[in-house]
Amino acid sequence: MPRGVPKSGFRMTKKKMVSLSGVSVKSVEVVVESRFSINERFGFVSDMVCMLATGDQASVIVTGPGGLGKTFNVIKALEKSGLKDISNLQEFEIDSRINLRKSFVVIKGYSTPKGLYRALYENRNGVIVFDDCDSVLKDPVSLSLLKGALDSYSKRIISWRADMKDDELPQSFEFKGRVVFISNLPSCSMDQAIISRSLAVDLSMTTQQKVDRMRFLLGQSDFLPEFSPLLKTEAINLIETLKDKVKELSLRTLIQVTKIRKGAGTNWKNLAEYATCG
Repeated sequence: MPRGVPKSGFRMTKKKMVSLSGVSVKSVEVVVESRFSINERFGFVSDMVCMLATGDQASVIVTGPGGLGKTFNVIKALEKSGLKDISNLQEFEIDSRINLRKSFVVIKGYSTPKGLYRALYENRNGVIVFDDCDSVLKDPVSLSLLKGALDSYSKRIISWRADMKDDELPQSFEFKGRVVFISNLPSCSMDQAIISRSLAVDLSMTTQQKVDRMRFLLGQSDFLPEFSPLLKTEAINLIETLKDKVKELSLRTLIQVTKIRKGAGTNWKNLAEYATCG
């Protein structure tokens, strides 16, 4: 168990065929729940990211299913801590007055080890959010670079001794930045050396916990403010009724059903069921 980490939300066995009295049936998924609710664990994410923003933590790992607000929660916590998102600014557009120690960038998708080295160098004084960028958590060279970036030594030196062929990048540099990993991968599949260097929170959820999370978000004034509370409540009530049938139980589903509730008239429930369950 990594330092400072609450227990995982739950663990699930893989479904497999077993034989009972000669009859083959599917095994039941075993769910071991944490004493922390899903909304408490999302609160832990905010607390951990705020620690990282103030420099009290070098790395945070957030794992769990997609589409339920991990990225939104992380970015909101960074902005609340006074950091500025410069992800969409080109290098020549970055104002010299911007304090890079109080900024963050979001990197999505695939990255090569050299691309990771460049990202670490260019943001060596700021915060990097790797969002669904699982390639950096699987490649051995990338993992070696990350271990150097997240080490507990007073000076974190990152080196690239291979043929660089790039005059802009040094062969080594000191990394003073911080890193947030957001991944749909289960935490148990990640490199334990990275986990041990980080604060981590597992946002895995049961089906009912996904509904509970959606209902909590609907109570926030800044979530779908264009819809009335009544419309949103009727939408989540229908989703809870259909929760075991829907093809994808996520915030996208909630938004879709809320839009249908607003625009489809008296037949909205049948249309919503067809759209979400097939």
